[in-house]
Amino acid sequence: MTKLPAVILIYDPDCGFCRWCLGKVLANRLLESVPPAERPKSWHLVDETGTVHSAGAGFEPLFRLLPGGGPFASAAARLPSATQSGYGFVSGNRSIWGRLVTEGAKRRADDRIAERS
Repeated sequence: MTKLPAVILIYDPDCGFCRWCLGKVLANRLLESVPPAERPKSWHLVDETGTVHSAGAGFEPLFRLLPGGGPFASAAARLPSATQSGYGFVSGNRSIWGRLVTEGAKRRADDRIAERS
């Protein structure tokens, strides 16, 4: 198994969809360079260099870390405005997406997050 470089993904713990996504990705918090008022406005990925990638801009570096994610990373890099729009659509409707995630899936995500905290 290949060891992935350390990155940090910040999420909204009140959002079931966000928790489920984080459970899939398994990351921690680190947003020192983002003003506190901006932190809850989107998700943030902090890469191994400490660079913060927020909202849609976070997908390309995240996909590059995931097995099989190369084609998705390339698409996100080629279509940044579409990626940002897609992020806006999902984040703007997260209460709907959160309802689609089962309680069991949320519990498993919470367990994975707790294991890494």
